[in-house]
Amino acid sequence: MPATIVVGTQWGDEGKGRFTDLLAKEMSMVVRYQGGHNAGHTLVVDGETFALQLVPSGVLYHYITPVIGNGVVVDPRVLIAEIDMLTGRGVDCSRLKVSGNAHLIMPYHTELDALHERHLGDAKLGTTKRGIGPAYADKAMRVGLRVQDLADPKIFRQKLEVVLSHTNQVLTRVFDRPPVDGEAIAAQYLDECAPRILPLITDSVGLLHDALEAGQEVLLEGAQATFLDLDHGTYPFVTSSNPVAGGACTGSGIGPRHIDRIVGVAKAYVTRVGSGPFPTELLDDVGDHLVDVGQEYGVNTRRRRRPGWLDAVMVRHAVRVNSLTEIAITKLDVLDGLDSLKVCVAYEIDGELCTNLPYHQSQLHAAVPVYEELPGWNTDLSAVTNPRQLPAAAAEYIEFLESQIGVPIRLVGVGPGREQYLDRNDRLVA
Repeated sequence: MPATIVVGTQWGDEGKGRFTDLLAKEMSMVVRYQGGHNAGHTLVVDGETFALQLVPSGVLYHYITPVIGNGVVVDPRVLIAEIDMLTGRGVDCSRLKVSGNAHLIMPYHTELDALHERHLGDAKLGTTKRGIGPAYADKAMRVGLRVQDLADPKIFRQKLEVVLSHTNQVLTRVFDRPPVDGEAIAAQYLDECAPRILPLITDSVGLLHDALEAGQEVLLEGAQATFLDLDHGTYPFVTSSNPVAGGACTGSGIGPRHIDRIVGVAKAYVTRVGSGPFPTELLDDVGDHLVDVGQEYGVNTRRRRRPGWLDAVMVRHAVRVNSLTEIAITKLDVLDGLDSLKVCVAYEIDGELCTNLPYHQSQLHAAVPVYEELPGWNTDLSAVTNPRQLPAAAAEYIEFLESQIGVPIRLVGVGPGREQYLDRNDRLVA
């Protein structure tokens, strides 16, 4: 059977977890394919809010196997705490699997992340300081430790000794910090974490292909989003992995032939966290409205997100990069109280009109948004259950976005709850 990918089309925080949870109803497995605990998913189920960091969204369904793929970097302490939190709230985590090839986030990664960010000063990137970047750097340098190393204490210690021979020099000579105690780390990870993690380790590639060959449906879930992608995002203000749809293949071990549906998720406006260019950013009362009504604060960090009008230029580019088959729009209800709305349809750069995303960073920094203005609807959408019930202005807003983006908008979120969404295919039902 084919696989489905869910990917963010903006700078993250689009509500991917919510629609992953929705699409997961049809799936046998939900796979997280990249990132770490620097990105959270918030799900609201029967009035209960679940903030997930590492565990895939499908864990809330009793029949789904949630899988943490090889492309993820895992802090075992965080994973254990999240499992305990979910278990304490009545969620069964016994089906959770973790790829043995996923890399471990170590305590020195977290320390290096904070030190590097502090060292950059005004040029800081705005990382979450969770050790994600340094863990991926060690992976690329081929000195990282993997989840499977927890099963072999001798190998774990040997690899740890190799990486600390370099890392401790950086800590002591560059940052004037004390060296890391390798034995203390080994004791914590091997004695405390390993007994909890070892039962979860699996050959994730074999597991996923067995499922596909048996005719089961698999959903691939990314963290962050297209414009935080290491290659395709607003570099250097990006994450350290590849959230785009192509990253789902490398991060899970499923080839492109098995994928036939790629759902891009976009917020009805746009936000970003940390530094970096943002052509449609709002620094006024409308921006404050979006933050307050949309509760635009990081799931994990509680940082205030930067708000702005929806940027169709960005989403069109995301359609290309990810080969999107459709779009899901979230948080349409946050726009309920606004008299008029704007959508960026192009940029003006050095006096020229650009309808495609400029490839050069300096041009993006200089981009002035060109807006189309649409009427608001001043109606509470939270109780709408069918697209035919939408106010005319809300329906026109979605139709305008669809015309600008170039792929169908099928799902539309009108509230935070699991069932607060519209399927626009229902318009065809009499």
